[in-house]
Amino acid sequence: MLTTSKLMPRGAGLAPVLLKRAATVELDWDVRQKSRFDATDSQGRQLGVFLPRGTAVRGGDVLVAEDGSLIRVLAAPQDVLRITHCTAHGTPFDLIRAAYHLGNRHVPIELKPDHLKIEPDHVLADMLRAMHLIVTPVAEAFEPEGGAYGAHGHGSEHHGHDHGHGDHDHAHHDHDHGHGHGHAHQHGHGHAHAHRHDGQDQQ
Repeated sequence: MLTTSKLMPRGAGLAPVLLKRAATVELDWDVRQKSRFDATDSQGRQLGVFLPRGTAVRGGDVLVAEDGSLIRVLAAPQDVLRITHCTAHGTPFDLIRAAYHLGNRHVPIELKPDHLKIEPDHVLADMLRAMHLIVTPVAEAFEPEGGAYGAHGHGSEHHGHDHGHGDHDHAHHDHDHGHGHGHAHQHGHGHAHAHRHDGQDQQ
């Protein structure tokens, strides 16, 4: 088994010719959101992936094996629900409302300019249809937003976060608690609560 413990988001810094020659591995979101998993690449090699805890692998990322070889990750098509607004009776704002309600339920969700995608769930599908949205089962790649669900902290387009994960762990945006500065985190209750890393909280 070939071990890999390094991830290069989107293969940043690699020459296109190297990416073209690299082996590939096709993984669905259920596997890519794990930091440790086994897989088989396009050359038939067994891979043992051991990434920092909390790391999520995105389509287009590149795994670096212990022998220096590169494996480009492809997001495999999977069953998802594609959510669009009804052009006859609704507006694009309906999608914003849907994203808000799904976010309150901590549902992994992929945001697109004209639609949303979530994993299959008949209860949520019924809720969305009751909101006059169109819910269509499809088989597509699924790249939910980052935050609590992805160590990159970005959605399907990576939003420019081209940093490596070999040096530190991004799980849930944890920071070294030796820092004395504070960060404001927005809570779902509509207010900002400032967390200080020296153990003191302030409103």
